[in-house]
Amino acid sequence: LKLTMLRHLRTSFRTLRACSASTRAMAFRGEQKFSSVTDPSIFRQLKPSKPDAFLDHEEMLKVHKHDTTMNLHLDTSLLEPEGIHPDKIYRNSSVGLLYEHACKFEKGSIIASNGALVAYSGDKRGRCPLDKRVVDEPTTSKDVWWGAINIKLPEASFMTNRERAIDYLNTRDRLYVIDAFGGADPKYRLKVRVITSRAYHALFMHNMLIRPTEEELANFGDPDFTIFNAGEFPANRYTEGMTSSTSVSLSFARRELVILGTQYAGEMKKGLFTLFNYLMPKQGVLSMHASANEGKDGDVSIFFGLSGTGKTTLSSDPE
Repeated sequence: LKLTMLRHLRTSFRTLRACSASTRAMAFRGEQKFSSVTDPSIFRQLKPSKPDAFLDHEEMLKVHKHDTTMNLHLDTSLLEPEGIHPDKIYRNSSVGLLYEHACKFEKGSIIASNGALVAYSGDKRGRCPLDKRVVDEPTTSKDVWWGAINIKLPEASFMTNRERAIDYLNTRDRLYVIDAFGGADPKYRLKVRVITSRAYHALFMHNMLIRPTEEELANFGDPDFTIFNAGEFPANRYTEGMTSSTSVSLSFARRELVILGTQYAGEMKKGLFTLFNYLMPKQGVLSMHASANEGKDGDVSIFFGLSGTGKTTLSSDPE
């Protein structure tokens, strides 16, 4: 029994290191077995605005209006405008629950020795630029530089992919929703909604986007941009404009991204980045694939580079 408890304790602490901003370890209660890494007897969720203050379980339920899982969104009508009617919606869930669901429900997901979640993205281990499409429609067509990078997609094909994604999402037992912000400046930021069937995707965008405060989430309203991630389900290669069973389709007019046939999480980030590259110049703002770091004296350095070359690492270095 002691050996089992130690194993569970070691796994919980590994998870804790990866999500220390969201969870705290609690006292080990006698010989009680760990039933869940998000069980309130093990971890207590924290208010984002008060990282040093614990909320007890009852207070957390009142604040977030969740059931006893502390993560289940009770109002399943949230996605009705999109034609999605799930039995369970996990909206802006805790890191601990997303870890747990990934390990429990998603093939190949494990927790690494450093506490990070290792997820399996299927056959696609990176982005699929040749399968990315932009909808060609009258209100935005003249503003897009069409070519080998921005490949045209008929509106009808986009709607076919969108309906295919929604049909798939409607077959899932549970869906994950992330409502958060893209862009730090309130003047230019967008309200982004991510709808996905995988906890790993929700965790990725939980980290990628700016998380709203409790008040901002309560008053979130309709999103400015919606991502339908049905990457576990393939596109129909016979749909006009498709060249494979993978499709990443972006509509500037509808402010929507539809993902089929790839579970690589980076497609969501790049889709949002593409939208900002389209919108910002229209508002007199230069968009850059870069990061910035402010020095101790207020001096600023800008880091340019290809993906994976260290921009974020350098910009977050306190030295």
